[in-house]
Amino acid sequence: MSMSLEAVPVPVSDTDRAKAFYTDKLGFAVDVDGRMPDGARVVQLTPPGSHCSIHIGEITSPMVPGSVTGLILVVDDAHTTKMELEAKGLTLSQVEEHPWGRHVYLSDPDGNAWTLQELFRRNESREREGTGGST
Repeated sequence: MSMSLEAVPVPVSDTDRAKAFYTDKLGFAVDVDGRMPDGARVVQLTPPGSHCSIHIGEITSPMVPGSVTGLILVVDDAHTTKMELEAKGLTLSQVEEHPWGRHVYLSDPDGNAWTLQELFRRNESREREGTGGST
């Protein structure tokens, strides 16, 4: 059996505002922006380099906008990513150092909480394999 997590609902109060945040600030690609047969709008967005997307829109979830916490975006370099996102006007936490990597925290306009995670072991493996990566 094969299973793959490929879409996670993220509840938002304003679909257009959230779509602009995720595309313009975080660089997510728009995979779907359409209407269901009942007229409800659904938007699917995918982070660069990811196989898992998020769903936002009017019928995405019964969860309260801003109630999602703990979503993690893995990046190659937490410091570089932090600087790039701050240059786009985002507010991020300081970089936290951990034995396994680094974390930086941010929230979308509704307060859904995200972690940017740099994993030392993954970066070391890429260096050994010579495959590098992209932030």
